[in-house]
Amino acid sequence: MESSTIGIIGLSVMGSNLARNMSGKGFTVSGYDYWPEQMIAFSETASKEGIYLAASLKDLVKSLSRPRKIMMMIKAGKPVDDLIDQLIPLLEPGDVIIDGGNSHFPDTTRRTRYVESRGMLFIGTGVSGGEEGALKGPSIMPGGSIKAWPLVKPILQTIAAKTDGGSACCEWVGEEGAGHFVKMVHNGIEYGDMQLICETYQIMKELFGMTAGEMSGTFSEWNGGELNSYLISITADILKFNDADGTPLVDKILDTAGQKGTGQWTAQTALGLGVPLTLITEAVFARSLSAMKEERNVASATYKQINDKGFQSPGIQHPSSNIGDLGQALYAAKIISYAQGYMLMQKAAMEHGWNLNYGGIAQMWRGGCIIRSAFLGQIKEAYDRDPGLTNLLLDPYFHDIILNTHGSLRKTVSEAVLQGLPVPAFSAALSFFDSYRSERLPANLLQAQRDYFGAHTYERTDRKRGEFFHTKWT
Repeated sequence: MESSTIGIIGLSVMGSNLARNMSGKGFTVSGYDYWPEQMIAFSETASKEGIYLAASLKDLVKSLSRPRKIMMMIKAGKPVDDLIDQLIPLLEPGDVIIDGGNSHFPDTTRRTRYVESRGMLFIGTGVSGGEEGALKGPSIMPGGSIKAWPLVKPILQTIAAKTDGGSACCEWVGEEGAGHFVKMVHNGIEYGDMQLICETYQIMKELFGMTAGEMSGTFSEWNGGELNSYLISITADILKFNDADGTPLVDKILDTAGQKGTGQWTAQTALGLGVPLTLITEAVFARSLSAMKEERNVASATYKQINDKGFQSPGIQHPSSNIGDLGQALYAAKIISYAQGYMLMQKAAMEHGWNLNYGGIAQMWRGGCIIRSAFLGQIKEAYDRDPGLTNLLLDPYFHDIILNTHGSLRKTVSEAVLQGLPVPAFSAALSFFDSYRSERLPANLLQAQRDYFGAHTYERTDRKRGEFFHTKWT
């Protein structure tokens, strides 16, 4: 048989679809999976599409052209380490191992160093877009051994999603764990986007009294403008989908959200680096709170008097007069969420010595991935204008948008709070913005408190920065 260009280990949905994508783009592919049922399930497709199914790891390695390139699409964690240890004795110096799973970036840094110490090269890459993206073109965020990039670039950029201008949504991110770090931030922003949309849905439903069909129409309309995005479009589809009895299926879905941990990683990393990632962290906590379904049922009954009485607000009018404000509030909060995500990437780049291309990252997210949206093009342009931009909110384009939309965000948060509707992500966006634009915050009192009980010292406004003082307060 002809030697294959690349091998795929892990032939579940993502791995098998990536193999089909690569084969369809002209690359010869070998596949392998430890689970016989996965091999059997994929065998007919593999036969039709010319994908070679290896009988063992050794057979897979033998089927590949040199330098060998093997992509692992398996469960993150210990299975990745175990597979690397099984592969290394079968490989030669210069061969490339690629981890395309949802690995935590510190693990990717450790694995890059380990594999390089054994003479091979390692890439840890984020792959976003789900099963459809894997087949038709995902967003791909590679990092790791820089020497490996020229070897895999033709493959990864060919199978990646493309922007309207034809650019591949795949570019080198940076050293060691940088690729998986950027994918982690992507997933954190995804958490924030989804929570904002869910809060918007609840306001429409409970505050405006809109039907699922009316909500679907509004999201469809928004998707034709500045809020155009994959998540907005699928929300419109979900809200118009009826169950067998003709009623909206979304109303029958239990309100307990799951999570796989990448949002938690994002929040934990932000806490470790001291980055105020407030909106995304609230989105993570919102999922945790939703999972407390039985306890929430008890609390709802306990506070039934409040729930029944409701709240009074003269500002509530027919939804047609408020829906525009709600859309503008969603746009403003979305921008603030991305600004926080970019703050985290900038701080991590300084911490780890990564040279991240922030405009290029926005470009990678413009197609294929879950958070793809129209305004990512404006983020790319912002960093093209000023590669040293310290915060997205300081870019002239986004500055003008926030000036025009923050009033709608305030109105939306105020009305929701007055009506007793939880809007943690909207509230976090507004609080962050107001804190960020404040020349003076009450942290002076906080520092005095810390000095009072712990002699932690403080700086003075009438002295140079870097001089510290302590007062014997009693």
